[in-house]
Amino acid sequence: MAEKIVVGMSGGVDSSVSLLILKQQGWEPVGVSLLLPAWEGECKRENACCTAQSLASAKSVCKAAGVPYYVYDCREEFRKAVMDYFVTELALGRTPNPCNFCNWHVKFTKLFEWAKMHGIKYVATGHYAKIKKKKEGWFLARPKDRIKDQTYGLCFLPREWLPNIVFPLADLTKQAVYEIAVKHGFDFYTKVKQSQDLCFVSGKYMRKFLLEKIGAKRGPIIEYETMRQIGRHDGIFNFTIGQRRGLFFPQRYFVAAVDPSKNAVFVTKDRGKLAKNGMVVKNFNYLCKPFKRISGAIQIHPHQKEVRSKIAAISKGELKVWLSSPLEGIAPGQICAVYKKDICLGGGIIDSSF
Repeated sequence: MAEKIVVGMSGGVDSSVSLLILKQQGWEPVGVSLLLPAWEGECKRENACCTAQSLASAKSVCKAAGVPYYVYDCREEFRKAVMDYFVTELALGRTPNPCNFCNWHVKFTKLFEWAKMHGIKYVATGHYAKIKKKKEGWFLARPKDRIKDQTYGLCFLPREWLPNIVFPLADLTKQAVYEIAVKHGFDFYTKVKQSQDLCFVSGKYMRKFLLEKIGAKRGPIIEYETMRQIGRHDGIFNFTIGQRRGLFFPQRYFVAAVDPSKNAVFVTKDRGKLAKNGMVVKNFNYLCKPFKRISGAIQIHPHQKEVRSKIAAISKGELKVWLSSPLEGIAPGQICAVYKKDICLGGGIIDSSF
């Protein structure tokens, strides 16, 4: 008898092809779309998940594949775990990554919740990642398509979930995924532009969204070297360390620091001041056996080239990271994922840099 598996259906090509692959492999897929909210102040979101159009696409794929399809309402959980977190962190002058929190607190949590309610053990998604089984246990690993690698966004998943997660796209490239979609008659996906925005608000409306949620809080923009005020800002939530865009000065400046206690943004013309040699990471989620000291690599952005590092546990859930080469743009609130070769060892939240 075929094993049932819940497949998270976003309405995009990756989740749709994942469902088709699982059925071909002998699983008995059940398609489940999570109903998530968007900012009510914006009328349009291009190609985002959980719109009426994306849900219709997910439903049509499941129907064509002869697979049952359900929609699970997770709007309240998403508002609290993702949208509120995002706004709160920005208001504090920190740099959040809502996708990591969504994967942990909403997507996988709610898919496993739905699966448990229906007596199903396994969950699959269209993420580009791999689950590896070794003698030491189960591990999250980088996929074949390193350009689409999404392990960074999955570094907060609880380790105990890994044996029950399936990533059907682990050994496929994005091009191969499109070819499978076309082969099964879903060539419309080749004409759909891939969204680069957050699912609940598009980039062009971000400033308006934040002004509504946080409100304008004017403060000084200060030159780091001279400590003189050279401008004003409408809110520290508009800035992150390393940022250049949005600083409308005759000379080229970069954001060097954000001080929420003074509601101040510090800028510098010296890009070298942005480079740091290390960082302190807190609330680290281990996707491996806890370690005391290792040599590995880190990422602080989803598609950033990893940086070789020495990493030490300095207390429970707290790490100190020494980088092999200075890195720009390390900001409090960012997610730091730790790797050993192709294995993701977990991730935590950057507290400070040095």
